[in-house]
Amino acid sequence: MSQVCATTPFPAATGPIPWVAKTAGLSYAFPVKLGLGLYRHQLNAEHYRFAKQCGCTHLVIHLVDYFRSSRLRGDEAASAAQARSNQPGPSSVAPVLSILRSSATAEDRRSSTAEGGLRRVDDQPVGDDTGWGLAGDPNQLWTYEELAAIKKEINAAGLELEAIENFDPAHWHDVLLDGPKKLQQLENLKTIIRNVGQAGIPVFGYNFSIAGVAGRIKGRFARGEAEAVGMDGPLDKPLPNGMAWNMVYDRNAAPGVVPSATPEQLWQRLKVFLDALVPVAEAAGVTLAAHPDDPPLPTVRAQPRLVYQPQLFQKLIDLKPSPRHALEFCIGTLAEMSEGDIYDVVDTYSRQGKLAYVHLRNVRGKVPSYKETFIDDGDVDVLRVMRILKRNNFNGVIIPDHAPQMSCAAPWHAGMAYALGYLRAGLKIIGNERG
Repeated sequence: MSQVCATTPFPAATGPIPWVAKTAGLSYAFPVKLGLGLYRHQLNAEHYRFAKQCGCTHLVIHLVDYFRSSRLRGDEAASAAQARSNQPGPSSVAPVLSILRSSATAEDRRSSTAEGGLRRVDDQPVGDDTGWGLAGDPNQLWTYEELAAIKKEINAAGLELEAIENFDPAHWHDVLLDGPKKLQQLENLKTIIRNVGQAGIPVFGYNFSIAGVAGRIKGRFARGEAEAVGMDGPLDKPLPNGMAWNMVYDRNAAPGVVPSATPEQLWQRLKVFLDALVPVAEAAGVTLAAHPDDPPLPTVRAQPRLVYQPQLFQKLIDLKPSPRHALEFCIGTLAEMSEGDIYDVVDTYSRQGKLAYVHLRNVRGKVPSYKETFIDDGDVDVLRVMRILKRNNFNGVIIPDHAPQMSCAAPWHAGMAYALGYLRAGLKIIGNERG
């Protein structure tokens, strides 16, 4: 390559190596990193080894515990129902056998024996209209020491920690709701971002949403009757008091529902958030990365959404331009939107250099009725997406954010291994293609 640069008689010889290589008709590697997303209960040596075995070099992690059961105003029945509707499942066969041998209810046994005798292992949260569960401790912020220890463990396993996804609703519910604790919570978010930067973690993903990820269902939607997530109509039931971002932050909230915000109010709340956080992120060396609304509907639970069509990402970027304000670019969510061509959308935002990292999964259909599929089996031509990313010199991390659960003793592991194998092969093939 150095010889090409020294002898090529045109100004491009001093440009970026990929551009020079393309101009010279040479092949060049696709410098994208393959990553894996892990939930809080998966932050352990077993899952780090799994990531390495699948060819990953980077991790994106969640510190919010989406699987805590909650009790709305002490309602034990609601708590039990919620616990059943949103569980990660045991991480090995032994706990399932224990359930089957115990005095568990028939419903518990049916849940545990689904798909070949095993409950869903490590699957994504779904829940019902009671939400994902109880938010964390509002007074317990993620400290530098905690973050540094997690990063050290991940590095010791031969992996890099690329990003943390999502603030805990306990830390920012009044930022979303424009409540009385907003100013203090903004200060707490600043502290978290400073701690993330001090720990050397380059990206923090966020989803500025009142209702959060709500209204999805599970079923045997994917090829071969594999269990996957989808949507079958909107969720219009209003959000109860004490809930934000699909989690309960106040079990003792007064009866009633959260008043509906207007779209203008929601965008103004986002502006306040960005005006406060982006300068801190710039100083800390952390990139804030915005996720689009999932599911991408104009309203969910009687609350407006921000980025439910592709062009609204541009409005978000332009609201606070900064190298440290970018996108958590979710291909699946963007493909679920009712407007836009997914390939034009990928090209538009990757050409701007605004992709912090990419969620890459496949879907079939559009809101309000869509289903997630295996990565090679939906409406999106994943390899075409990757070629666009290569053409526009994206060099960040790609993760399969979700995958169908496969019929075996380790449904989550098998589904993710399938998706990662496909992506890894795609990266190698496209990396070796000429210009």
